[in-house]
Amino acid sequence: MTMDSKLVILFFAVAMAIASSAMASDPSPLQDFCVADHASKVLVNGLVCKNPKYVTEKDFFFSGLDKANNSKSRVGSIVTPVNVAQIPGLNTLGISLVRIDFQPWGLNPPHTHPRATELLTVLEGTLGVGFVTSNPENRFISKVLKKGDVFTFPIGLIHFQINLGKDPVVAIAGLSSQNPGVITIADALFGSKPPIDVNVLTKAFSLDKDVVKYLQDEFSD
Repeated sequence: MTMDSKLVILFFAVAMAIASSAMASDPSPLQDFCVADHASKVLVNGLVCKNPKYVTEKDFFFSGLDKANNSKSRVGSIVTPVNVAQIPGLNTLGISLVRIDFQPWGLNPPHTHPRATELLTVLEGTLGVGFVTSNPENRFISKVLKKGDVFTFPIGLIHFQINLGKDPVVAIAGLSSQNPGVITIADALFGSKPPIDVNVLTKAFSLDKDVVKYLQDEFSD
């Protein structure tokens, strides 16, 4: 193989890697901004742009993230999102964030973000975090975080956070998508509508059928 041939192959390999990376993230903006028009009925990959003439500072603003949300949920945590639904100006910018409030021993249960990597920092308290790598290794990587610590959850991997103390915990997380999405594993599998066939879940989790039916009743509410 000649040097020129090697260079051509290298060029295409790099080009494909760049293209693959680009397709894996939010669409890049082709103008200063593309404020989402939530009133539009047009369906596109993302959200339709609002006429720039009618854009104001309100389209780029959100207030109230300093306030603790009510975290008295079933699992003892609550997520306050700040994505393109709350700030229309995030459309095409490929970034968003959330505030997570935890009650003592509260859990943000195992979930994934199909469109984003997450970068989390603890503002107050002590938080146990972890994620599981993909098949076939399924390696569990975990860490105990204290105030000021930062941890990354790679895109698409199952992860969780749990309050390890008797005091409330506050965390902030940035996500590499305007609309990262979230799939809570238990809710998706046991709370789907319509329900997944009991036989499927029984065999997948090696559970008794009565246990599966009980979980489906619990998560269907």
